[in-house]
Amino acid sequence: MRTPDQIWEEADLPARRLAGLALNPSATPDVLRRLLDEAPLAVRMVLCRDRDLPVAVVDAVVEHPDRRTRGFFAVNPHVDPAQRARLVDDPEWFVRAHLADGPRVTSPERPEPLPDATVVRMLLTYESEHLWSLYRQMSPELIRALPTHPDPGARRHGVFHWHRMADEERAALLADPDERVREAAQNCARYDDPAWVESELPDRPCHSRTYLLLHSALSRAVVEGVLTAPAGKDDKAMIAGNPTLPPDVAALLAADPDPEVRKKIARRADLRPAERHALVADPDPVVRRAIARHPDLGAGERRALAVDPDPAVRLAVSVHPALGEEERARIDYTVPMDRPFCAHVENPAPRDPEAVRRDALSGHPLLRRAAAEERTLPPDLVARLADDDDPGVRVLLAQNHPDAPAALLLRSFLECTGPERARLTSRPDFPRTGLAAYAGHADPQVRALAARDPDTAPATVERLTRDPDPQVRSAGARHPNLPPDRLAGLLADEELAHAAAANPALDPATVDRLLTTCGRGPW
Repeated sequence: MRTPDQIWEEADLPARRLAGLALNPSATPDVLRRLLDEAPLAVRMVLCRDRDLPVAVVDAVVEHPDRRTRGFFAVNPHVDPAQRARLVDDPEWFVRAHLADGPRVTSPERPEPLPDATVVRMLLTYESEHLWSLYRQMSPELIRALPTHPDPGARRHGVFHWHRMADEERAALLADPDERVREAAQNCARYDDPAWVESELPDRPCHSRTYLLLHSALSRAVVEGVLTAPAGKDDKAMIAGNPTLPPDVAALLAADPDPEVRKKIARRADLRPAERHALVADPDPVVRRAIARHPDLGAGERRALAVDPDPAVRLAVSVHPALGEEERARIDYTVPMDRPFCAHVENPAPRDPEAVRRDALSGHPLLRRAAAEERTLPPDLVARLADDDDPGVRVLLAQNHPDAPAALLLRSFLECTGPERARLTSRPDFPRTGLAAYAGHADPQVRALAARDPDTAPATVERLTRDPDPQVRSAGARHPNLPPDRLAGLLADEELAHAAAANPALDPATVDRLLTTCGRGPW
């Protein structure tokens, strides 16, 4: 079976024209229905996967005889999830699997959740192999409710958030009246049983061994085995971060010759004062950077790290929560500008508002950057950080806050040249007017902004279609202010015909000719 990429690569020019028409915002439901009924697979793929659709067209898609066409609609990120949910009982496993897999979105975004009732039906009726990605489409409310759901078939899926559950929730699942629920809970609880982990631990380096050493309860025998006869060179570093490691072994590993092991020990919450003090003076700066972030550092240890010869160590301790603003200001640190300023996954448990406010008002740019990532930041702090003198603060606010001002989104796009800048133009409040002024900018991504401005002059739009950069040319070909003769000519252009057919200014006669000739013209 051909992949979507192969389907598109094999599409001829007439099909690409029709695919452009399928994306045209001016295409009527009747036009879309004709494409759905008559056009080749490449066109149906674009139509069903890459745009929102009127309800009348959705009705036809759901009943379409071709399973691939329905499968493309099952992963459409632009339509209401309730419309995709209509495929929940599709007779073809191919379509159901695509629905469970869900839309492909760029991290850290997640697809909009499917209706809770739809997800529960999938949990109860779908093959387990099709459920691996379904959690991405669950609402937070359903995730919290699954462990106590009235249907045991749904309840047993609640155990997959085992380590986030309260003890009483785990106990209830382990004592559930339904055998399948108890079994699922026991399968999770066994990772907390050192004897079971010891019996299942592979004796060779592999993914299973790595997971068990990092995350599961370790028996004394397992720990001794790693210390005396490790199966791989990273075994000691793995157990060094395991919270079940005995304190005496943590003390032993604090003096291990491998700095990676000592770094993991430095990050342990249960680190004893003697080991902590020794790691503050560790000869390897990587270890000192790790210990500089430890919440239990004493005043003397913080003072020692504040004058460390390694600048990264000084930077790490400069944001320690026990320091006051005056103490931070006395540390000689340099804030890096070479880090990616991108969107982050929304924290399911927002930080304490007062702690966030302290960070936002801090003189330290890294603390203000941390505050800028909080999506619940109140309006007064949004306004303050939007005008921050640190570019990292401004861009992180633009990337993460739902109410980032339009002016900030544009400024951040102009200032941020990393790969994450493209996401900014997809924010709902990114400006559209006033962008024509950038049509002559040296940066092609900035020049392309002019094609977003509804007031860009026709002559400027035409110039964009002849730009050296292909993305700028494509954006210009879609602009409704493109002169009609140039638009007509682009329908014959091998490169830009697809974009030109998506232009909302396409006249009805041309649309009809595209349909009646199956995209062949003449042009």
